[in-house]
Amino acid sequence: MSDQKRLFLLDAYALIFRGYYALIKNPRINSKGMDTSAIMGFVNSLFDVIKREQPDHLAVAFDKGGSVERTELFEEYKANRDETPDAIKIAVPYIQNILKAMKIPVVELEGYEADDLIGTLAKQAEKEDYKVFMVTPDKDFGQLVSENIFMYRPARMGNGIEVWGIPEVQKRFGVERPEQVIDYLGMMGDASDNIPGLPGVGDKTAKKFLADFGSMEDLLANTDQLKGKMKEKVEANAELGRLSRKLAEIKTDCEVTFNAEDFEMCAPDSEKVQEIFEELEFRRLKDQFIKIFSGEATPSTQVTSTETAKQEVKVAGSGQFTLFGGDPAEAAATIKDVSGRKTVSDVSHFYQTIQNGLGLTLFLENLMTQTSVCFDTETTSINPLEAELVGIAFSWGSGKGFYVPIPEEREKAQQVVEQLRPFFEAESIEKIGQNLKYDVKVMKNYGIEVKGKLFDTMLAHYLINPDMRHNMDVLSETYLNYTPVSITELIGKKGKNQLSMRQVPLDKQTEYATEDADITYQLAQHFRPELKQASILKLFEEIEVPLLRVLADMEREGINLNKEFLDGLSAKLDEDIKILETKIYEQAGEEFNIASPKQLGDILFGKLNLVEKPKKTKTGQFSTAEDVLSYLAKDHEIIQNVLDYRGLAKLKSTYVDALPNEVQAHSGRVHTDYMQTVAATGRLSSNNPNLQNIPIRTERGRQVRKAFIPRDKDHVLLAADYSQIELRIIAALSEEDTMITAFKNGEDIHASTASKVFNVPIEEVTREQRGNAKTVNFGIIYGVSAFGLSNQTDLSRTEAKELIDTYYKTYPKLRNYISEQIDFAREHGYVQTVLGRRRYLKDINAGNQVVRGAAERNAVNAPIQGSAADIIKIAMINIHKKLREGGYKTKMLLQVHDELVFDAYKPELETVKKLIKTEMENAYELAVPLDVEVGIGENWLEAH
Repeated sequence: MSDQKRLFLLDAYALIFRGYYALIKNPRINSKGMDTSAIMGFVNSLFDVIKREQPDHLAVAFDKGGSVERTELFEEYKANRDETPDAIKIAVPYIQNILKAMKIPVVELEGYEADDLIGTLAKQAEKEDYKVFMVTPDKDFGQLVSENIFMYRPARMGNGIEVWGIPEVQKRFGVERPEQVIDYLGMMGDASDNIPGLPGVGDKTAKKFLADFGSMEDLLANTDQLKGKMKEKVEANAELGRLSRKLAEIKTDCEVTFNAEDFEMCAPDSEKVQEIFEELEFRRLKDQFIKIFSGEATPSTQVTSTETAKQEVKVAGSGQFTLFGGDPAEAAATIKDVSGRKTVSDVSHFYQTIQNGLGLTLFLENLMTQTSVCFDTETTSINPLEAELVGIAFSWGSGKGFYVPIPEEREKAQQVVEQLRPFFEAESIEKIGQNLKYDVKVMKNYGIEVKGKLFDTMLAHYLINPDMRHNMDVLSETYLNYTPVSITELIGKKGKNQLSMRQVPLDKQTEYATEDADITYQLAQHFRPELKQASILKLFEEIEVPLLRVLADMEREGINLNKEFLDGLSAKLDEDIKILETKIYEQAGEEFNIASPKQLGDILFGKLNLVEKPKKTKTGQFSTAEDVLSYLAKDHEIIQNVLDYRGLAKLKSTYVDALPNEVQAHSGRVHTDYMQTVAATGRLSSNNPNLQNIPIRTERGRQVRKAFIPRDKDHVLLAADYSQIELRIIAALSEEDTMITAFKNGEDIHASTASKVFNVPIEEVTREQRGNAKTVNFGIIYGVSAFGLSNQTDLSRTEAKELIDTYYKTYPKLRNYISEQIDFAREHGYVQTVLGRRRYLKDINAGNQVVRGAAERNAVNAPIQGSAADIIKIAMINIHKKLREGGYKTKMLLQVHDELVFDAYKPELETVKKLIKTEMENAYELAVPLDVEVGIGENWLEAH
């Protein structure tokens, strides 16, 4: 086992950029509106290296002012680079402060690139018998690899960590010696650094030249061996080749010195690191930091070269460890959770338990004189439909609150709840809560309807800052600088030893529950002015809060399920899966576990060798992820069969076999949970089970809908669906007359578009033309490009571009609308829906094109998707009200994107059909009529 010391040198900017772009579709924004993705990405990479490798020595190299020497040689060097995204410019000082607090040396030198600093230090450390790992995704570092210098490429996009030693460099670049990588890069050029290379020479030609000549100089000295055009090109561009090689060569003689002592890992300034993480709102990274540096984390096995790892593995010791030797307990004592936040033990508070009898009577008298009260239920279950009350906490002033325990015996519990009924049913008292939908459903179990105005802090924050998390702990830490008592402190972690709230001593229940009510009350006071300021108070009070009651009723209602039908479908799916299994085994030439990614990868990419350079996962096995396989499916039948197999297996496990288990004992029905605060666009999402993702594009997927049936023989299912609502909204918002007219005349919009774009009479539009027009119609909302369109259709990229250009010429106002939306976002930093729901787009003015492009697409898409979500919410509120006021037996059960599903009572059918259609079509007045299709059936598929 080697005891050679190991030095890790991190290429800061390469890791910062990589981390930032990895999160580009889902950037991390904190409550101050700061994009922290770049910092988070880098720190994740840093911690991953420390945890996995426990390096003896480590340093981070930064570029400073670019390479003066290379720019003097070639003015255009790196001149084609996009402007650095703002999030990265902001990130660097933070990262350097984090490194300083962690006592990790930062190496930078004016006029030099990090590559040169790393190259110099790596060669110096190698001479001192160190094993050096250059941590970077940049392939150019291959030229520095030697017996003791390795490239350590971090995990990315489904590919695992790769450690390149000499064998990997030989294989990747087709070279004998790593230094020939300089010649390879010089010949081929490098678009990202704007290194020109030899014209006409790509990867294959460069590898061939290296095999034949060995170096750039030897190629240029022997051009007589080349033929035709290539000979002319190489001879004419010899100087460009030499220049390119010079630009690609990493310097190893910079004025930096490897001093082992300076680079040695040592204990960090724990308080300072945590302080920075607190400021950035990095909760998980802070926890990770404490774990790693206090010795709680268990290290992975350390790596050497990917090839040589098989022969030599250095184990870091198991169980607890510390990075700096010594006793783990000592380390844990020095690295404590340091927080500037207050807790219940720091703040003076008055939390009182109210016992039944005179105490409760006096409390109620006081309670009924209030105008606004926060309440919070403590229960036995997170499932509100089976939860029993353990106690209810109340607060109407900061730092004060009361806790009313509820007896276990149901009859006695009901007696206490009855005494509280006047409060809950008082229209004059506003009720505040966090996730009130839960409490409203729990109180319904006791026959109590929560009346009066509601203020839900979770919903309020969702409208104020849709991209952040909305749970109470996060809100409390962010807005009140206060850390509440964790539920796990009371009842323990999930598992068989977890206590029920009933088993927690009463004084602890009081402290915990009342603290929640107190904090929620304080948060409500914080959010009220913010809702007004952002002009979203109306949206909050007239849409989101009333919808909370509607959803509570729908969730309590549930939907009936035909278990026998699902059993039959399960058996059919088993047969289909078996047939596919047999086909796959035949094509593979052997039997294996198709569900095992490792075995599947070995068959497809090892044995059958379907791809030249297959992607790999973090653990170094072949990736068989969905996106990898779907890209290859059209060329390989076995892959299409594997995808079909997976689709059916998922359908079977996720829905067909799982749905019967979701039927709740108390009702015999399935009760989904609608989340109002997940999608930033304003759409609802459904959980436990998720009924919005049942696949309807495949025949077998559609069959699942057959399992949803009416309540009984006196009811039928009614499904009402907005027809093309997003296209109608875009036509109305853009005031595109041609589209508006087509909708008003009841034309098939896709055929109408095809007729105009392809310039043929509507009756002569072919199926293919309509299909292409449909793809563009929907694609425009999502900013479809020619590349994207050609991928989704049979059109070539040129044809796709022509089609998009013609489309915009046909609908000029649409193009103007898109520009106006982007301009509005640039000026205001957000876009909004027809009801004023905001989507903040902090990257809309980013200098970097990729970053800005994503924000621009959102600027167009968010108002359309969000307006559709707003409109169906209005419809739901109005229909719920009408059904209730009219005393109808028909009930609203489900919302799936643009569709509502009802249990319709047969004698009411004609009336409610008309009522639902009218309310949905008139939920919001647009320049385009809203159109709703209503279907009736003995199951959901039939009704849809």
